This record gives sequence, structure tokens and C-alpha cells, in this order.
Amino acid sequence: MNYIELQLTLSPDYSDILTAELAELGFESFVETDEGLNAYITESNFDQTALQLVIDKYADQTAIGYQTYTLEKRNWNEEWEQNYQPIEVRTGPEAFKWVRVRASFHQPDADFRYDIVINPKMSFGTGHHETTAMMMEHQQEVDAAGKSVLDVGSGTGILAVLAALQGAERIVAFDIEEWAVENARENAELNGCPQIEVFEGTIEVVDPADRYGIVLANINRNILLQDIPAYASRMPIGGVLLVSGFYEQDAPDIEQKALEVGLKKEKQLTKNNWASLRFVKTDTHNQT
Repeated sequence: MNYIELQLTLSPDYSDILTAELAELGFESFVETDEGLNAYITESNFDQTALQLVIDKYADQTAIGYQTYTLEKRNWNEEWEQNYQPIEVRTGPEAFKWVRVRASFHQPDADFRYDIVINPKMSFGTGHHETTAMMMEHQQEVDAAGKSVLDVGSGTGILAVLAALQGAERIVAFDIEEWAVENARENAELNGCPQIEVFEGTIEVVDPADRYGIVLANINRNILLQDIPAYASRMPIGGVLLVSGFYEQDAPDIEQKALEVGLKKEKQLTKNNWASLRFVKTDTHNQT
């Protein structure tokens, strides 16, 4: 399966906006460059007309140039190794060294509580993007020990791996992309996490009788608004839902949808206009 590499030349101020727009079109991973942004999508999902509409949308606000190339799957490793740098997630007023995310060719840093190895290939989620980093910040405050965890749209599996390292007993992760599923399984093995089960599919495939004490969903706004009721129905009272993948301006809509199904907001994080919310299930009316 070949991928399309989109090379965008644009102002850094528009990198996050274009990342969100392209994610809606099915682009799966992103690499910031000196010139702007590179984005990757399977050849079969690439829509030139839809891309041009996004470019035109911002044409009167900033100069955007782009080129597209067909990138064979085997060439991706070289591409990301040139751009991938370790990510450090520090939390609290004293910048506690919580998580360091690195590739297998980087040396570990024993000063961090958790050292996670992620070889991302084509999958989204290395900790570089604000949404992933905020999800990991929330995870520090959620006790995963002995819990069952559901990772929605798992990408590289980074959030599932962190939950496993925190002591989660069982993690079920899924993604709609075959490549992401393959990558998440590889990363689970790299980090010694046999309790992570990864499959290709959507929330409908998850047994509605199962209960997950923690649900992780770093995915786009529209999917969250559609599927939050399904997440809540698979959570026990006291279960925690962590969500991200949307802009701060969309947070009230996400919160309202969660409230409708018995979820109460506990905390909100924001970074560069992106948001992440933490909810706890308090209402039984959505329990099946």
C-alpha cells in the first residue's frame, strides 16, 4: 500500500489549523518541517479536490504552497527518523519528569518515571502533538492500576502503552486503519505490554456488556460527539473518560454531550488552542 506525502509550505502559525483540517480529510500523520508541514494519507483515500478546498479556505489569510508525492511504504522509516526527536512530558509546578517518548534508536533517560519507545511509522500519536501530550498529562492523575482500559482510535498505541506501564490489567485498543493496528501491536511489544489487545474496527465492535474503568479517546470532534454515548455505556459508575483532538472552542459542545449521558467534567487542559477534557461517570441512566 502506497502513501501520498503532502508537503506544505506555510507559516508556522497555521500548522496546527492545517493539521486539524487535514485530519478531517483522512490524513494520518504529520511532521513539522522548516518549511511548514508534511502530511501523509493512503493513496486510496487521497482526494485532490477536497485538499484544494482546504487550501483555498485559507488562501486569503496566509500564503500556502504544496506539492504531493507518492511515497512507498518502505521509505517511511527513513523519513521519520530524520525528523523524530524525543518528547518529554513534564507536569506540575516543579515540572515533574513524567514521561519521555522516544524512538528505538534514541538512548533512554532514567530521570523520567516512564520511558516509552514508539516507532510511529504512518500512525498518529508520538507525543509531539499537543493533544497527545495533554492526554498523557491527564493520565498522570488517573490511577490505572488493576483497571480495564479502552483506547479509542489508538494510532501508535502510545496512550495504551502508558496505561499498561501504569499497571492497567487489561487494555483494549482499536483503530480504523490497518496500518495503525499493526503499528500499535509492534509498539506494545516493544514496551513489553502483553496486556494490550489491538484490533481494527470501531466502538460498535466492542462488546457492550464489557466495562472499562478508563476510556481514552484522542480523536476528532465529530467522532466524539457521535460516540461519547457509546463510551459512557461501557463505563461503570466512577469510570473516567479522557478526550482530546479538538479545539478549545469546541470544548463546550463536547462537555454538553458528555453531560447528557451522565459524565461530569473534572478538568480541562489547553495548549495552543487545542483542548483536552477529563470526565467521571456519575449517572446510572446510561448504564446498560
